[in-house]
Amino acid sequence: MQLTISGLSKTYSNGVKALNNLSLTIGTGMFGLLGPNGAGKSSLMRTIATLQEPDSGSIQLGDLDVLKQKDEVRRLLGYLPQEFGVYPKLPATDLLDHLAVLKGITNRGERRDLCDHLLKQTNLWDHRKKNLGTYSGGMKQRFGIAQALLGSPKLIIVDEPTAGLDPTERNRFLNLLSSIGENVIIILSTHIVDDVRELCSRMAIVNKGEVLIEGPPQDALDRLTGQMWKRTLANGELAHYQQTMNVVSTHLVGGRTQIRVHSDAAPEPDFAAVEPDLEDVYFLALKAHEARKQ
Repeated sequence: MQLTISGLSKTYSNGVKALNNLSLTIGTGMFGLLGPNGAGKSSLMRTIATLQEPDSGSIQLGDLDVLKQKDEVRRLLGYLPQEFGVYPKLPATDLLDHLAVLKGITNRGERRDLCDHLLKQTNLWDHRKKNLGTYSGGMKQRFGIAQALLGSPKLIIVDEPTAGLDPTERNRFLNLLSSIGENVIIILSTHIVDDVRELCSRMAIVNKGEVLIEGPPQDALDRLTGQMWKRTLANGELAHYQQTMNVVSTHLVGGRTQIRVHSDAAPEPDFAAVEPDLEDVYFLALKAHEARKQ
């Protein structure tokens, strides 16, 4: 199955243009949608999830017209939005069972077996009788994936799933996503570069409702081979380099500022070559986009 998005545009009543003639083709497996806050990622996710209408464009999921066949699409959809609320005084078993009924799973035995399987798959079985209000942020996110997997969806959308999670919970959650399988379309929308680097075989970088880069992350990295350089600076040097070189990012290393610079050759003799990473690709794409808009 393939998700095909063509010429999607959306402008809100306050004048914000969230999507600007955006087109993407997404196949099975994990697809990373990377961009800063306000890039249009959530607007795109909500549109694919049939929660809002675009001003123009089309979305096709296999043989289904997403914008016209909403009920059919919802039966194939699992969705974990950025803000996922739970009933805090209900145990996980009760709420998941209720959500399974809403998903159309009416046979009680089938529903019980499915809910038990999903709670085990998301490593929540030992906590299944606890009220959801006692869950940590990571446990709530894993419960969110459990409900998104109800009904064996063919398309799963997760919007900013690791924001606010500690490193242990983040790793648990990413491992869970990677285990779901390759026969499902999984869209991971995030502003965290490492999430995409670790999980996704294909990605797109978006900003201000436009696609800047699309394809395998490794292809984008290969295009930067031999073009990234780093140097640790003394106090007061940063402004000079920002004015004279294409500084991609700055980091504190041992309390001192280290810069990464994009250049075809070493900018100065004391710069060291460094392997490009996805953060370099991300920041360079955003900088180039901003420069074109000026």
